[in-house]
Amino acid sequence: MHGIKLNEPVTGTRAIVASSLAIIGLVATAGAAAGPAKDALDAAFPDGELVLVTDVRAAVAKAGSTGTLAPALAAIADQTNPVAVVIRIAEPAAPEDLDDAVNAALDQLLGAEVQLGVRPRILGAPGLDTQPVAAKLEEVAAKLRAFAYAAAIGDDVAEANLYRENFSARELMLLWPNTSAAFAGDLVARAMGLRCLIDNEVGWHKTLSNVAMNGVTGLSVPVFFDLHSADNDAGLLNAADITTVIRVNGFRFWGNRTCSDDPLFAFESTVRTAQVIQDEIAAGLLWAIDKPITKSLFRDIEETINARLRQLVAQGRLIGGRAWIDPELNPAAQLAAGKITVDYDYTPCAPAEELMLNQRITDRYYGDLANAA
Repeated sequence: MHGIKLNEPVTGTRAIVASSLAIIGLVATAGAAAGPAKDALDAAFPDGELVLVTDVRAAVAKAGSTGTLAPALAAIADQTNPVAVVIRIAEPAAPEDLDDAVNAALDQLLGAEVQLGVRPRILGAPGLDTQPVAAKLEEVAAKLRAFAYAAAIGDDVAEANLYRENFSARELMLLWPNTSAAFAGDLVARAMGLRCLIDNEVGWHKTLSNVAMNGVTGLSVPVFFDLHSADNDAGLLNAADITTVIRVNGFRFWGNRTCSDDPLFAFESTVRTAQVIQDEIAAGLLWAIDKPITKSLFRDIEETINARLRQLVAQGRLIGGRAWIDPELNPAAQLAAGKITVDYDYTPCAPAEELMLNQRITDRYYGDLANAA
């Protein structure tokens, strides 16, 4: 070449895009009388197909007159108007086959990202979440790095607490009692909608607890609550890792705990923080795959992660975090084989679950009275 040849090395940090968690995955039944209502239902929600709903409030009118779909969408819409992936299933002739039908539909959610371009991250089957279905919700939520809500089945606190012993997954939160006599899945649907609202307005680092719901007028079973003591219904349920509902300035969720058997992931916010960090960092480093292994690549990977962690700390979503590349974990033979190991840690924001107040009586302020006289 007779002249100047220009090379443009592409180095430096890359921005990591925030993950979208406020996407619902809903399994429901629906039916309608023959005629325009049935035609509208079949057109909007074909039986057994994944449907992307971008306007939940408008979808309620097309959701039929029987089954769980219409009341679930209405309860969600009372809280916010999120994006949802919906699977409508037909109620089988034999009631004992319903669990299998719901579980098969939950499996279909695994293909939502390929078919619809979105990944559901808030899962539920309101009114259909028997114990086998709740177990399936755990499984699917783990695969999608999502979070699931289900009802704690029981007529009283003791039965609900006993039911809780059937689960150990960090991706599941159990709720008790219900908020409607007409629809068994009302509370679960409202939890899904409120979760979306909190994600959008506050962030995934805030739990459901102590946030008021819209549209609730009562509870299926009264829940006794005393802010100053744990010796009450709400305290017993929370001690068993069940989130309940209290009536204080409206009806609000009360409880932060998942069903996790690992204390590290006891809080809903900790689980969802772990999911976000994992998703964002993995997706944010796609550009690094198949790049030549050089010092600049190490530096760019490390700084890309650290830049995102610093951003999350500045937003108040993390306490701290740091990424580094350990030479001992990256020996020459491993690097020559094209393998790099990157370490990073972070500290999630735990909810202020217990506030201790020390109240003391003193006579020291009597002196102020004399001085003021």
